Amino acid sequence: MNEKQTILKINNLHAEYVNPQNKEEKTPILHGINIEIKEGEIHAIMGPNGSGKSTLSSVIMGHPHYNVTEGEILFFSEKENKLVDILSMPAFERARLGLFLSFQYPAAVPGLSVSHFLRSVLKTMRNQDIPLKEFRKEISDKMQELKMDPEFARRYLNDGFSGGEKKRMEILQMSLIQPKMAILDEIDSGLDIDALKIVSEGINNLVDDKKSYLLITHYKRLLDYVKADNVHVLAKGKIIKQGGYDLIDALEEKGYDDIIKEAG
Repeated sequence: MNEKQTILKINNLHAEYVNPQNKEEKTPILHGINIEIKEGEIHAIMGPNGSGKSTLSSVIMGHPHYNVTEGEILFFSEKENKLVDILSMPAFERARLGLFLSFQYPAAVPGLSVSHFLRSVLKTMRNQDIPLKEFRKEISDKMQELKMDPEFARRYLNDGFSGGEKKRMEILQMSLIQPKMAILDEIDSGLDIDALKIVSEGINNLVDDKKSYLLITHYKRLLDYVKADNVHVLAKGKIIKQGGYDLIDALEEKGYDDIIKEAG
């Protein structure tokens, strides 16, 4: 049996937030993160507010408001057939390698239709224009899978969208792009039960033995629908505990405070 290829490897990652209004004001947030994710694996990062979960996703994707002060982030390049250091790459280059980040709070862009946005994204990612007829069929099929009204494509991007619509928009992007690895930052926040089921089904429909996922969440409910292979508990910028699904049950029973105390 062939060993699975490592897709993302984070070694001793330390990072700080840089205040864009005052570049001298820096706040250390991550303090030595180590994670290895192989192809086909689903990992979950759980933790209380302010633990560094969203910071980690932003740093992996290359957000300019964060500095990496120590450590490395390696991602598998199909072109080079090996793990490559992505820290010097801008976000769009990381995306072209196969990284995708679903935002916790997707921005509204009045005047830009969903259809035009998605066609532009696909053109950039595939490095070629997409024939209109082909694009319309592709987006129609994906929207049908996500139980989205066809009129959705004509609306302005995230403008006046409900929380559930914004999250389905993120999954729609992901389903069209087909990234090698997707980071889903609190994709379950603000969703009612029905919307959570639809979004979870959309994720599960994309899961296969080549794609990897990093799910960032506070709660167990998303992980009742999307089963994680590995769970990492993040607190105060460090991973304090790792395990399988039993760790999720322990968090549900004890809460974060007790788990943090147990970890010392």
